[in-house]
Amino acid sequence: MNEVAIEVKNVTKSFKLYYDKPSTLKERLVFWNKKKADNHIVLKDISLTINKGETVALIGVNGSGKSTLLKLMTKIIYPTQGKIVTHGKLTSLLELGAGFHPDFTGRENIYFNAAIFGLTKEEIDARLDKIIEFSELGEFIDSPVRTYSSGMYMRLAFSVAINVDAEILLIDEILAVGDQHFQDKCFQKLEELKKDGTTIVIVSHSLDAIKKLCKRAIWLHEGKVKMDGSDEEVINEYIKVCG
Repeated sequence: MNEVAIEVKNVTKSFKLYYDKPSTLKERLVFWNKKKADNHIVLKDISLTINKGETVALIGVNGSGKSTLLKLMTKIIYPTQGKIVTHGKLTSLLELGAGFHPDFTGRENIYFNAAIFGLTKEEIDARLDKIIEFSELGEFIDSPVRTYSSGMYMRLAFSVAINVDAEILLIDEILAVGDQHFQDKCFQKLEELKKDGTTIVIVSHSLDAIKKLCKRAIWLHEGKVKMDGSDEEVINEYIKVCG
C-alpha cells in the first residue's frame, strides 16, 4: 500500500476583493449600493492525494488555482473550507527571493533561509560548501542579494532548498528563470531527488519539462480538477482544449 505524502480534502479557497471607498459626495450618491468587497473563489471543493515518491505536475491556464493550491500545501495560506495534511519534512520554491533579506549577503541568507526550513547552525555549516558550489555564485556569495539578478536569486534559492533533506519539495515556476545551463543542472538534480524517493509537486507552463520530469499531471480549470492521470494523457488533452 502506498504511503500518502499530501492529502487535500474538500478544499475551497476564496479571497475578498476590496474596492476603493467613494471619496466624494457624488461618488457616494452614485455608488451607494455598490458592495465594498466581492468574494472571489479560487479553488472549489478540491480533493486529491499525492503519494510519497510521486512527481506530480499541476497544469492549467493562468488563474486556474495552481499557485494557490501550492501555497496552501506549504501553509503560507490556509483553506476557507476543508483541510490539507502533509506527511514529512517539506520545503518549497514558490516566489523568487522569498525568505531572503536584501541587505544580507548570499552566505548570510543561506543561514537565514536554511534555518527557516528547520536546519540547525551545525547542519548548515556541514552543507555550506555544497550549497555555494551548486549555486555557482563564486565571489558574489559575499555580496548583498539586492545586487543579484533574478537568475542569481534562483541559483541561491534552489541550492538551499535541495540541501535541506526535505521529503516533499514544492516548486512554482521558479525554474523558468536563469540560463539554460543552470536549468539543465536543476532538472538533473530533481531527477536524483526523484530516484531517492523525494515527493515533488511542480507548477509549470513548460509542458516539455513536465513530460521529462513527471509521471502524473493534474489539470486545474476554473478552480476545479478537470483531469488527473498520467502526464502524457493529461497534457495531450490539455493541448487539445487550450492549444
